[in-house]
Amino acid sequence: MKKLMDFTSSRCHHITYSNGRRLIMGLFDSGLKGNIISGLAIGIGAAILGPVVIPACANALKPITKAAIKSSILLFEKGKETFAEVSEVVEDMVAEVKAEMAEAHAEPVSTVEAAGGTSDQPS
Repeated sequence: MKKLMDFTSSRCHHITYSNGRRLIMGLFDSGLKGNIISGLAIGIGAAILGPVVIPACANALKPITKAAIKSSILLFEKGKETFAEVSEVVEDMVAEVKAEMAEAHAEPVSTVEAAGGTSDQPS
């Protein structure tokens, strides 16, 4: 168990936590219970800086976003091309297997006929 400082009250005293998760949640709860002045300061700061910061971030992120979209399109096109090639190879293999199966099925009949017998006579 760790001993940690509790900064939520005016006096600091030690609190023993058995679980670090409770400590983190406690810190968030304590941070959100600030006075109204700090809440107003954060709100006013966001209202003043928001219109300046958001367009600056948007302008900075636009080339990165465009590059990501371009890469995605190129990757999609390459994937379509690769899928078409693989499909063609698989279709060729299926056709070869069907031809081999047809040849193997027709071969025993021709072997019997080549031996001098007919395929209609029982053996």
